[in-house]
Amino acid sequence: MKLRPEPGGRGPTGPRFAKVATGGTFDHIHAGHRRLLEKSFQVGDEVIIGLTSDEFVARVGKKIDQDYDTREAELRRYIEKSFPERRYAVAKLYDYFGPGIVDGGVEALVASPETAPRLELANRLRAEKGFAPLALVTIEWATAEDGRPISSTRIRRGELDEEGHLKR
Repeated sequence: MKLRPEPGGRGPTGPRFAKVATGGTFDHIHAGHRRLLEKSFQVGDEVIIGLTSDEFVARVGKKIDQDYDTREAELRRYIEKSFPERRYAVAKLYDYFGPGIVDGGVEALVASPETAPRLELANRLRAEKGFAPLALVTIEWATAEDGRPISSTRIRRGELDEEGHLKR
């Protein structure tokens, strides 16, 4: 793990990586997505965000409200507003791994408890390419008023809003 200074010349405030990867479907950007992105930009100088393609979403049987173009536009709007002038890229995902596997410059994966277990397989695939293993940075779930995780599924069902407030 490399320590990198904060932008603007301040000293390091924790682990900093040159490039980190994270990912998701980002259907209805909610408090959990924001937590994931905040941590990614906190620990990474450059952030690669894998955004699941409509084809991948259908293949794994997920139901979503927004198509890829809408989700990408909303994601970019949020990033530009919340992390202005930060380096990032959005990569279309056709499987679980995307740029974290094929980009040897990625040093860490920022993940939720749901996706963190995929790190072991990701590192095996990286080793096959001769890349160093990824470090793992995990976030805690963002929880709703009922103490359960906020999710796009619960938002689509009408149980919650994007902040985790109960609707019923």
